[in-house]
Amino acid sequence: MAAVTLLHLKLGDKIIEDVLTPLGSVLFQKGKIVTPKEIEILQAFLITSVEIESNIDLSKTKEDTDEDASQEPSSALVASPLHEEYDKMIIVLRQVFNSVAAGQAMPIMDVRKQLEKMLEHIKSYNLLTFVPRQFLEKDYLLHNSITSALTSYQIAQWTGFPQKDWMQIAFAGLLHDIGNVRIDKAILTKPNTLSTEEKEEMMRHTVLGYQLLKNVSALNEGVKMAALQHHEKVDGTGYPLGIDATKINPYAKIVAIADIFHAMTLNKAYRKAASPYLVLEQIQSDSFGKLDPTYVRTFVEKATQFHNGTVVKLSDERIGEIVFSDRNYPTRPWVSIEGIIVNLIVDRHLHIKEVLR
Repeated sequence: MAAVTLLHLKLGDKIIEDVLTPLGSVLFQKGKIVTPKEIEILQAFLITSVEIESNIDLSKTKEDTDEDASQEPSSALVASPLHEEYDKMIIVLRQVFNSVAAGQAMPIMDVRKQLEKMLEHIKSYNLLTFVPRQFLEKDYLLHNSITSALTSYQIAQWTGFPQKDWMQIAFAGLLHDIGNVRIDKAILTKPNTLSTEEKEEMMRHTVLGYQLLKNVSALNEGVKMAALQHHEKVDGTGYPLGIDATKINPYAKIVAIADIFHAMTLNKAYRKAASPYLVLEQIQSDSFGKLDPTYVRTFVEKATQFHNGTVVKLSDERIGEIVFSDRNYPTRPWVSIEGIIVNLIVDRHLHIKEVLR
């Protein structure tokens, strides 16, 4: 064991004693591996030293320490079993999309096998904080599909679906946009407004997706309907059929929420990601006439079930910890910053930009 100052703390060091905030909350539990984010949080809370494993040479100069830190592979620092299976899912899904685009049969059992492996780690998935280790904007469709599968699976659990539906709803999230493999990529990535003809072409992905899935016996009807109906709105203003809530499949209602959330919180070639908290507020407003209000209410409540002590970054870049959450305003808790309480219900010009821990 060795107490080291932040000056000597290196990326990859293992913290072996709980680190407390000035208010006495646990900032980091023992066993935490130091990444740039941990150092940023420690600095924000004015922590001067931490206890780490004593395999560090404190006689090193700052220059030596900085050089060692710069050689740490950042991707290895945030590795987790979920990330590892997620990365494998990217490879499998890319093969699936390529096969389908080429007119070949979908290797559905390969997809299910990897999906099951990924979902074994669903308890470690937090939709507000999960970030793919490697994200290329050209792979947006793959990432949106996989994160939608994870989130749809969670929504199915949260909303009380029978366990037999959970995997199929994950499939619905994973394959809801498969029709896009038949759409011109120039249309999908166009940075400005689509022409009428381009918009009509883009909207065809729902029908194309249904046609690609309709004869896959391993998928139930809900999965196929989710591909067809995930852009329908409960007030009947969606597409392709313009049906209302009474005719929209429950799978499609769930996938619609997950798809919107991840479409707005993932980077695209023509638009940067938005704060997940602003997106949650947008989804709340869309529940009036657009999305299923019951599913939305449960989704937002469960996604924002903060514990006191959760460390967040606000839109003005200040870092603090949540000390109180009002269930009527789940995206706008009270945040303590250096002993001062910021009430986000009152300070509407601010919002949570990121959860740090």
